[in-house]
Amino acid sequence: MPVVVVTDSSSRLPDDLRRKWGIRQVPLHILLDDADLRDGIDEVPDDVHLRPGATTAAATPAELAEVYRQALNDSGGDGVVAVHLSAALSGTVGAAEATAAEIGPAIRVVDSRSTAMNTGFVALAAARAAADGADLDTVTQAAAAAVSRNHGFIVVHRLDNLRRSGRIGGAAAWLGTALSLKPLLRIDDGKLVLAQRVRTASKAVAAMIDRVGDVVGDRSATLAVHHVANPDGADAVVAALAERLPACEPPIVTDLGPVLASHVGAGALAVCVEVAG
Repeated sequence: MPVVVVTDSSSRLPDDLRRKWGIRQVPLHILLDDADLRDGIDEVPDDVHLRPGATTAAATPAELAEVYRQALNDSGGDGVVAVHLSAALSGTVGAAEATAAEIGPAIRVVDSRSTAMNTGFVALAAARAAADGADLDTVTQAAAAAVSRNHGFIVVHRLDNLRRSGRIGGAAAWLGTALSLKPLLRIDDGKLVLAQRVRTASKAVAAMIDRVGDVVGDRSATLAVHHVANPDGADAVVAALAERLPACEPPIVTDLGPVLASHVGAGALAVCVEVAG
């Protein structure tokens, strides 16, 4: 049986892609008004990112163990590769590694060192290798190799969510004094860091498109565009990418989901890039 790939709900993989490649998913959590809501399973308010009391939590060891054990059984013992969002952004990788150690060496955990579709792209790379009949070591290597090919950028419209989240490395000083700032952030070594300080949303998006174009260069790449309650903004990013990178296929477009939205706030726009290997 093929090796089975598992990821978490931060990956924003569309359902059809998860079904096509047989990728299993573990939910992250949103904690709101004494309720513990599972991302992708329970009904979460659309405006959760506007609620100051909302917090997020990693996948639990029990959830991870249940999905890993079922996936291992379905693989016929060939193994499981679990691809999760960056350990610098969530405790999920730590919980996954502890759970894998309890189950045994047939469970391999890969830190995507990113989130959103950058995590999804790593999971897809592993799933494609598994579908080709690769063994556990080779599938794990395919996932690890994909990590370095991924780049993520995000324009944030609201700073209050960033202040609360504490997920932005080295940002305390400028977050405390910024007024109309629309920061362009990037994923760097698994952390969300400031790439550029921009005063208007339109200039921030233009800067993001430039950064994506610079990363891709003359290579082929797979793209994804995410948003938080900003579908029109996402459409504009898609159009700008089509003009800047006409050789690339149209990007996957999804919302960022309630967990990531709680950290970056309304209006956020993101682009995930996987350059060809």
